[in-house]
Amino acid sequence: MYGIQASEFGSEDVLAYTELAAPQPRAGQARVRMHAAGVNPADTYIRSGTYEFFRPDLPYTPGFDGAGVVDQVGAGVDTVKPGDRVFVAALGTPGCTGTYAELAVADAAAVRPLPSSLSFAQGAAIGVPCVTAWRALFQRARLQPGETVFIHGASGGVGLHATQLAHAAGAVVIGSASTPAGADLVRTAGAAHVLDHGSAGYLDELTRITDGRGPSVIIEMAAHLNLERDLTVLATAGRVVIVGSRGSLDFTPRLAMVKEATILGLALWNATPAETADALTGVAARLHEGSLVPVVGNTLPLREAAAAHRQVLEHGTRGKLVLIPE
Repeated sequence: MYGIQASEFGSEDVLAYTELAAPQPRAGQARVRMHAAGVNPADTYIRSGTYEFFRPDLPYTPGFDGAGVVDQVGAGVDTVKPGDRVFVAALGTPGCTGTYAELAVADAAAVRPLPSSLSFAQGAAIGVPCVTAWRALFQRARLQPGETVFIHGASGGVGLHATQLAHAAGAVVIGSASTPAGADLVRTAGAAHVLDHGSAGYLDELTRITDGRGPSVIIEMAAHLNLERDLTVLATAGRVVIVGSRGSLDFTPRLAMVKEATILGLALWNATPAETADALTGVAARLHEGSLVPVVGNTLPLREAAAAHRQVLEHGTRGKLVLIPE
């Protein structure tokens, strides 16, 4: 089979498209013939060798998300069988051989049926974005029906799916995007209001929409830019969940005191097996009822993984970037 392999850590140029030995499933695992592989920002951090949560042994094949057809299962697996259309959401599970390949092995708990209404590319958009969104909204923020949630950066992979999930849960959703096309996606995902976070004073509009109360929950994709400003518009006793941050910031702790705010971090790597199972079960239920529809952005051939690693970090990325084996 062919796939992507990195023999050293470094820039995206270390990603080589090459022939690899086909992985074999052990007990409790399933092997999937991949039709699509999802690309996440975390994949680039891991490739650099500086990611604090995970440093794989070299050489390794990247990727935790994907979709395809089961072609073989190990002993004791009865949740999926050969021929099943499935999605793979393997981040944090120890047995994944990497989804940037024609064949991938993962623990059966991370391999779930893919609804017939969804394409394989949509299946590859489920794992990290949808599980992150679920954990942020329901496991960390404890979002309740009727609350107002502000998705700060709602047009990306996590933000769009968080918008859909929050809307389906009965929350009032306000999103932000930086382009008209991104705003249209966020609105279609269920946001009642969409702000242009590239314009000056856009958070004043958030205060107006909520009649001065502010949102009870903020899901923050760029805390290094926005956390202090979030606390100026958050409702009293509100919660901010930090999903992403790429740097440091000057911060005024008194703002948290004034609002009696709760600031919560989120990293999928810290999820317990029970939390991951709960998130996957919740996501799968929303997929099957149709209230969660994975959003695919750009697609590239698998051999262009290096280009994908550059694109996934670009400003204004919309939806999930997906690699397609040839």
